[in-house]
Amino acid sequence: MITNVYVDALNLFYGRLKGTPYKWLDLDALARRLLPEDDIHRVRYFTAKIRAWPDDPDKPNRQDLYLRALGTIPHVSIHLGRFQVSTTRMRLAHPPVLGPKTVEVIKVEEKGTDVNLGAYLIADALAGDCEAAVVISNDADLAEPIRMACHDYGRPVGILNPQRINRQSGALERVRPTFIRQIKTRALEASQFPTKLHGDDGEIQCPAAWLPQIR
Repeated sequence: MITNVYVDALNLFYGRLKGTPYKWLDLDALARRLLPEDDIHRVRYFTAKIRAWPDDPDKPNRQDLYLRALGTIPHVSIHLGRFQVSTTRMRLAHPPVLGPKTVEVIKVEEKGTDVNLGAYLIADALAGDCEAAVVISNDADLAEPIRMACHDYGRPVGILNPQRINRQSGALERVRPTFIRQIKTRALEASQFPTKLHGDDGEIQCPAAWLPQIR
C-alpha cells in the first residue's frame, strides 16, 4: 500500500527522543521498519526553527544539522511553522499567603505545525497522493483532520504514538483511526543515521553533543 508518513516533530522529540541516545533519527528507516508491508511514498516532517537560549546556545546548530541530514532523503520534505516567544504574567499554582500571586514568565509557543500537518494530511487524501497515511504524534489537536482523512475521504490512517509509556490521547482514540501503535525503543535504536553523511551541500556530521551516544 502506498503510504505517506506525517511527523509531528515536537511531539516526537518530547514524547520519545529527549534524554535518549536516539536523536540522530533516520525517519525513512524508522517508517520502513515500523511499516514493513507499506510502500513509503513520502515522509512529511513538521517542525519550527528553534532559538538559542543562554543555557544551550548550540540548539539551532544541532537542529540545522539534523534538518540537513533529513534533506539527504529525496522523499522527505520539511514543513516549517514558527516559535512565538512572549513575556506574560501568570498565576502561581501555589501562591504564598503573603506576597505576589502572579509571576512574569517567558512563554514559548509553537505556531503552525499542527495546522500544517492537518492541512497536508487532508490535501494529500483529496489529491490521491497516497493510499494510506500514518501520523507520528499523540496530539489531540490532530483528531479532526485524522477523522476526516480516514472516515470522510476513505484513506486508512494509522497513528504511531511516540509517548514513552503506553499513554494514548482519548481524543485520537475516539476518532477510530485504522490502528494505534507505540514506537518502541528497539525501532529507534535500529533507525539511526550514520555518524557522517554526504549531502548536496557537503559533509554532514552528527552534532558533537550527540556523538558519544551514536552506536
